[in-house]
Amino acid sequence: MNRNAFFRSTVFAAVVAAAVGAYVHFESPGAGQAQAAMFAQSVPVAAPVSSVAAPSGVVDFSGIVERYGPAVVNISVSSQARVNDVTNGMPNLDPNDPFYDFFRRFGPHFPNLPRNGQITRGEGSGFIVNSDGVILTNAHVVDGAQEVTVKLTDRREFKAKVIGKDKQSDIAVLKIAASNLPVVKIGDPASAKVGEPVLAIGSPYGFENSASAGIISAKSRTLPQDNYVPFIQTDVAVNPGNSGGPLFNVRGEVIGVNSQIYSQTGGYQGLSFAIPIDVASKVQNQLLLHGKVTRGRLGIVIQDVSQALADSFGLKQLKGALVSSVEKDSPAGRAGIEPADVIVRLGDKDINSSTDLPALVADLQPGTSIKLTLIRKGTPKTLTVTVGEMKADQTAGGDEGSVQQGRMGLAVRPLDRDEQRQAGVPGGLLVEDVAGPAARAGIQAGDVVLSLNGTPVNSVEQLRSLAAKAGKHVALLILRDSNKIFIPLNLG
Repeated sequence: MNRNAFFRSTVFAAVVAAAVGAYVHFESPGAGQAQAAMFAQSVPVAAPVSSVAAPSGVVDFSGIVERYGPAVVNISVSSQARVNDVTNGMPNLDPNDPFYDFFRRFGPHFPNLPRNGQITRGEGSGFIVNSDGVILTNAHVVDGAQEVTVKLTDRREFKAKVIGKDKQSDIAVLKIAASNLPVVKIGDPASAKVGEPVLAIGSPYGFENSASAGIISAKSRTLPQDNYVPFIQTDVAVNPGNSGGPLFNVRGEVIGVNSQIYSQTGGYQGLSFAIPIDVASKVQNQLLLHGKVTRGRLGIVIQDVSQALADSFGLKQLKGALVSSVEKDSPAGRAGIEPADVIVRLGDKDINSSTDLPALVADLQPGTSIKLTLIRKGTPKTLTVTVGEMKADQTAGGDEGSVQQGRMGLAVRPLDRDEQRQAGVPGGLLVEDVAGPAARAGIQAGDVVLSLNGTPVNSVEQLRSLAAKAGKHVALLILRDSNKIFIPLNLG
């Protein structure tokens, strides 16, 4: 509990260290399958464009670039800089903070950083989905922009209006005053296969209408802070400026919006991610119709079912979404969903992994009642849940003392009332020391043990008794920094 005491000061040291560390660079997509299909009614139908295999065996995308390249646009934005947290490279510390003098004397100084009020400029990509000037791009490309300019491949430039943007999916819809524009064709990302060739067109580093190709490396990837977007992973060379550009399949259909890269340098390193076009399309439709996006919500935190967790809970299959916590008075809580439940079906859709559930729930209209099938202590159970609405910002001492749990390698004690109130839990055991299986599993001093194999624990004796009766595998529900997660322990 005391390990966060120095966070306010040390976080600034972490800021300096992060400047040279690995990071995820965000660039999200935007387009819409349903909306694009509606738009297509007013657009002349073009003959299908397909790639061909060159004599060397390399896929020739030249026909796709020639046909659909003109529908890819360059987007430039200007905005006023807001440098509130860092001034000349120095964190905005209180002069009385012990780190203030250190950063003033030894911290990095960047004389060219923009100051408050200065105009900054940025670039990204987008693509036209309607011949009357509707364009999809990333929300982060136009976030905070005071002026947005769209440049076509024929060098015409237009001031664009931001119809709407959704930060949670990183999708934005723009409109320019033009007609008879070239448009892309929308494909089905569900039919895309790992290993399939794909093509990206965009403006990396401002080099307009640049094409790069690769293959789909994986599907349904989950990235940090993106809980319900099943990203398409590729090895296509995507760089800053490609944000919001289309990802084409070999038939010339857009199946994704190039969104993010993982990099230690800021540039391409073989890991690129695109938002599936059907996900982007749903966002596009809502932005065009309502100016905002409404998503369903259950009020649970979930995780994947690993082999160790399956063994702990007696599950026969490695599938479903394991519930690690349920919010009080949430739709899930009112429906009777409990921590340690494994959700395996929502309506008529199977839940094979935890990445399947958030997108399905988000698609549901608030107020919708739907059947949900779960496994509780090895027994299937069906509940009816009424879906809620996701809000925009969603996206010690004790009498029993400290007892070493020899089998698990845990030294724990009950939380006192103040600690329970601070942690927001009615009970639990504070971890004071770890060894053996607990240490190997990654449990740390300061964690709070809430349950073992789904049974809440509030005393050392209770935990000891449950551990003694357990088999070779147990799953502890741990609270760490306000986050709850099941951690499997192999007791051997």
